[in-house]
Amino acid sequence: MPRDLITITKTYNHFHFCCGLGGGKKGFNRAKPQVGNMAATLRCIGGIDVDPAAIRDFDRAGPGRPGTVMDLFTRAQYIAFHGKEPPAGWREATAEDIRRAAGNESPNIVFISSPCKGASGLLSETLSKTAKYQALNELTLRCIWLMAEAWADNPVDLIVFENVPRLATRGRHLLDQIIQLLQQFGYAVAESKHDCGVLGGLAQSRKRLLLVARHMQKVPPFLYEPHKKQLRAVGDILGRMPFPGDEAGGPMHRIPRLQWKTWLRLALVEAGSDWRSLNRLQVEDGYLRDYIIVPDMHNDALGVRKWDSHSGTVTGNGRPATGAFSVADPRHFGPAKHSNECRVGEWTEPAKVVSGAHGTGQCVADPRFDSGTYDCGQYGLCGWDQTMGAIINVKSPGQGTFAVQDPRPPSGPLFSKYAVTRWEKNTGTVIGGDDQGAYAVADPRSAINNRTKGDAYLTGGHYGIVPWEGQSGAVSAAAGYDNGRWSVADPRIDAAPLLPAQDEKTIAIIRALDGTWHRPFTTLELAALQSLIDPDEHWSTDPQIQMEINERNRRLGVSLCLDGTSDSAHRERIGNAVPPLAAEAIGEVMGITLLLAAAGETFMLSSVPIWVQPVAMALSVAQGTNGQIALA
Repeated sequence: MPRDLITITKTYNHFHFCCGLGGGKKGFNRAKPQVGNMAATLRCIGGIDVDPAAIRDFDRAGPGRPGTVMDLFTRAQYIAFHGKEPPAGWREATAEDIRRAAGNESPNIVFISSPCKGASGLLSETLSKTAKYQALNELTLRCIWLMAEAWADNPVDLIVFENVPRLATRGRHLLDQIIQLLQQFGYAVAESKHDCGVLGGLAQSRKRLLLVARHMQKVPPFLYEPHKKQLRAVGDILGRMPFPGDEAGGPMHRIPRLQWKTWLRLALVEAGSDWRSLNRLQVEDGYLRDYIIVPDMHNDALGVRKWDSHSGTVTGNGRPATGAFSVADPRHFGPAKHSNECRVGEWTEPAKVVSGAHGTGQCVADPRFDSGTYDCGQYGLCGWDQTMGAIINVKSPGQGTFAVQDPRPPSGPLFSKYAVTRWEKNTGTVIGGDDQGAYAVADPRSAINNRTKGDAYLTGGHYGIVPWEGQSGAVSAAAGYDNGRWSVADPRIDAAPLLPAQDEKTIAIIRALDGTWHRPFTTLELAALQSLIDPDEHWSTDPQIQMEINERNRRLGVSLCLDGTSDSAHRERIGNAVPPLAAEAIGEVMGITLLLAAAGETFMLSSVPIWVQPVAMALSVAQGTNGQIALA
C-alpha cells in the first residue's frame, strides 16, 4: 500500500520473561505491522532474566526499557535446582516485582522463552526426570502465573510462549496446567509446533513449540500464523562474512582450538552426516586401513620439487627440512664418482681403486667362512641342542659363541608386562604388582557402535558436518563440535600446517575427503545463523561502503561481541536466544491483530491458517483516504 494512505499510527508494548540476550526484543522492535491506513510500532517495556550478562546484552539489543536481573524460582525450586539454600537476601519474585520491571506499564504482548534444558533432546531421559531439571521445567508454569497475577486487572492482549518441542511430552502435565490457567483468565489458547527457520527465513532449521494465547474479550479478531519462508543455505550467510580469524570479525569470530585427533575426526566425517559415518572407516590394529594422514604438500617442508616446476623463494634458511629445497634430477650419467661408498665387492671380481679414504668400499663377500680355518667363533650363535665353545678370558658376544637360540617363548604370567588378554582367553594370576602382567583386555563391546533407540546420543548429530549449501540445525545452548552438527564443510580451503601431537590443541585446516575444510562454526557465525547479526550490516566488499559502515557502527555503539570474554558463555546465550527474524514475523501478525481490534474489525482476508481460532476466517477491509478499498 502507498505510504500516503497511512494516517493512523499506534504503539503497542511488549514485555519478555526469561529474555536472555534480547533476540525476541530485537525482532519485535523491528516488526512493522500495517492494516489499511493504520500502522503500528512495537515498543519494549522491559525484560527479566537471572543472568546479569544476558541482561547487559538485552539492553544493547535495541531501544526500550532496561532489563531486570531477577530469579523467578520459588524457594523449593531454587533448592531443587542448585542443591542448596538461597543466599542471604534472596526472596521469591512477586507480581509487584513483575510490574516494577515493566515500569508499572501494561504490556499488549508478552513473550515467554523459559529455560528448555530439562526438555532438550541433548539431555538424557533419566536426567530430565531428576528434581533439578523438573524444577527448571516448572519455570514455564511459574512465568505464566506471575504474568497473569501481575496484570490481572488489565490482562495482556496476546501471549506467545516458546520452548523445545519435546516439552509437549516431557512436560505434558505442565502444559496442561498452563492451558487451564490461561483459559481461566479468559484466553483462547493454541498449541502448535513451528520451524523458526521457516518463519524467519533462516539458514537453520529450528523447530519449536509455540503456545499462543489471545484474550478473547480484549482481542476479538483471530490471530493468524506468520507467512512461511524458504530455508536458506549456510553458505548464503557465512559467505557474506569475513573468513574465520579475520580481525574484522572481532574476538567472537575465532576458530575454536580443538585437539588434533578431533580435527581428524571432523575431516573424515562425510558432509551432511555426523559421527556415525566414522563407523564405516576400516580400522586395523588401531590404524586406518585405507588412508594415511600426512602433511599437506603445499606446506613445502621436506618437499621435493619436480624437475619441470619452479622453485620457491630461496631464503636465508634454505635447508631441506625448511622448505622445498630438493629436486628430482632426471640427469644420470652412469656410476657416481664415489661409487665405492658402502659397497661390498664380489669375491670373483677385482676390487676398486685403493684410495686414501679407508672408509670407502673396501669390503668383500668372503665365501670361506665355513672352511674350518677360521674358528674363533666371532658373533657365534649356539643352537639349543648344541654344546658351546670354551669359555675364554674375553667374554663379550664378539669373542665367541656366547649367545644361544632359546626356543622357549618369553610369554608367561611373570614376563607378560603390559600384555593385553584376548576376550576369549583367561588372564594370568592376579598379583600385587599392577604393572607386572596382562591386566588389560581387548573388549569387543563398543558402546559407540551399538547405540539403540532411546539413547540420548543416538540422534544428537555428534561431529555432524553441515554442507555449505545446506541448513544448520537449531542452535542450542550447548552448541559444541562434539554434541551436534556444529561443523561446516567450508569450500574455502587454505594450506594446512604440519601434524601436531594427538592431544595438542590447535587450529587446523584439513582438506577433507570431499575437498572441503571441515571446521567448527565460529561463535559469531552461530549468532549470524540465529539472525542476531546481519552480515550486510557489518561488512561490504566495497572499501568506501565499508568505511561508512564502520563509522555508523562506531556512532551507534554497535558491537560484534557479547558481554564478557567466555566463548562457552556466549554460545550458551546465543543458543538460548529467540531468532530475531522469527520474532519479527510473529510480532508482525500480532501487531496486525491488535490493529484490527483497535479498528473494531473481527475478520481479515488471508490465505494463511488461523493460529488462535474458535471459528472459521472471513473478511476484513480498510478504507483508504481516496475512498478505495485496501485489502490487509
